[in-house]
Amino acid sequence: MKITSFEQKVEGRVVNVSSTGHHFVNKGTFSDQINDESSYSHIHAYGLSKLANILHANELARLLKEEGVNITVNSLHPGFIVTEIFRNFGIFKVLCNAILRHFVKDVSQGAATTCYLALNPKVKGVTGEYFSDSNLVKPSSNAMDPMLGKELWEFSLSLTTTK
Repeated sequence: MKITSFEQKVEGRVVNVSSTGHHFVNKGTFSDQINDESSYSHIHAYGLSKLANILHANELARLLKEEGVNITVNSLHPGFIVTEIFRNFGIFKVLCNAILRHFVKDVSQGAATTCYLALNPKVKGVTGEYFSDSNLVKPSSNAMDPMLGKELWEFSLSLTTTK
């Protein structure tokens, strides 16, 4: 992307899909929480993964901006969409399907903010932000913590880099 953006003189865009589920996570460290089987909770794991999506976007945005690269990186909440996310929740799934189906978005409505961030000229140059319903919104304080973003980045590198 860096080479293409430079050679074509166009802005590259990275869009991370997250969720308001990132609010399910209390302050802590990724290295302490990511593989802790003793306190595993599917809701916490989901929230941690969505928080990681936002923190990754923010840290990548910071690094690319520091390098002077013409690539923006943002994250978003697509809304509550009809998916199989509750497939293993038993009675909760039945209740969700019966009640919440009147309040959820369809697939194209859910994709709207992703498309907006990827294509709309109004967000040219906007980077390291969080959106919902094609609007800039404020995520949790954890999601805006640059030290937590750096920690996640370093932790991810430690898992993926061979020594």
